[in-house]
Amino acid sequence: MALHVRGTVLPDGDVKDLWLVGDRVTFEPVRDAETISDGGFVVPGLVDAHCHLGIAFGAKPITRLEQARELAVTDRDAGVLALRDAGSPYPYPELEDEPEIPRLARAGRHVAPPKRYLRDVGVEVDGIDDVRAAVTEQARAGNGWVKLVGDWIHRDKGDLAPSWDAETMAAAVDAAHAAGVRAAVHTFSEEGVDIMVRAGVDSVEHGTGLSLDLIDEMARRGTALVPTMINIRTFAGIAERARDKFDTYADHMIRLMEGFPAVVRAAHEAGVPIYVGTDAGGGIRHGLVAEEMLILEEAGLPAEDILAAGSWRAREWLGFPGLVEGGLADLIVYEADPRADLRVVRAPSRIVLKGRVIR
Repeated sequence: MALHVRGTVLPDGDVKDLWLVGDRVTFEPVRDAETISDGGFVVPGLVDAHCHLGIAFGAKPITRLEQARELAVTDRDAGVLALRDAGSPYPYPELEDEPEIPRLARAGRHVAPPKRYLRDVGVEVDGIDDVRAAVTEQARAGNGWVKLVGDWIHRDKGDLAPSWDAETMAAAVDAAHAAGVRAAVHTFSEEGVDIMVRAGVDSVEHGTGLSLDLIDEMARRGTALVPTMINIRTFAGIAERARDKFDTYADHMIRLMEGFPAVVRAAHEAGVPIYVGTDAGGGIRHGLVAEEMLILEEAGLPAEDILAAGSWRAREWLGFPGLVEGGLADLIVYEADPRADLRVVRAPSRIVLKGRVIR
């Protein structure tokens, strides 16, 4: 049965009628459609552009498909109807075909340097040829993305350091593109993010080490930033736990955390494409996209731009069309205007995923 929705549809802000026929949107009236919502503000389904369905809270790989399904449902029930898994040690392609699971953009396992990332999470390789081969393999394991670990703590140096030399890191990005996928890079440090942006990476995850010059370069290239600000707020705890052994690293992490709101604000002002992501899995629980959006607002980004970064613009970036003729039948209805008060995103009154009423 076709469904009918009427309300103020964002981003245009006009009152419209939508008909949902199967998994598609049309503006052409459909006879005998069931009206499921009349009034309120209609938004294309939210997006968490950086999460991990294959990692349980506490940074442990999941071991069963049902665990990944439960995490995806937690996000869905918060209004997140599309996810980009930025690296998973557990494969779950079966979920892509499930009608009640958010749409999925997936990377394979993280490609990381030996003994310098979360235990049992990444594929650990060294040397330019092995890194290239690992990237090519993980491109096949995902459905459009590869995740590279651009830096991590180097225990001998006592601070953050790039994962490999600049030639190897550039080769990793080239290998992803040669395999027909986009490359996302985890990076906290100044040196790591500089190497990866200039190597042509498609998205910077976290990006605490960004400089103003590099922000301008990202804007010129169209390189995306997924700042995961809710995760960056955990740096204080990371620094405290590390301080006894790695005092320089601890101080560095605190500086990065404290300066990050200004970095994100500068990136927005420079025109860098910014998307909402939580880094759920590991140290952040799923279902917190609304909180990430509110932290972006605290950093100084306008509410409407944050909505775009967490909805229609992010969906376009990931290849999941919004509420346009022939677009995908994913929507949320809010009783009040989230552009006027972003806290509204915490309380969707109606959720429709793939043409099916979830709430």
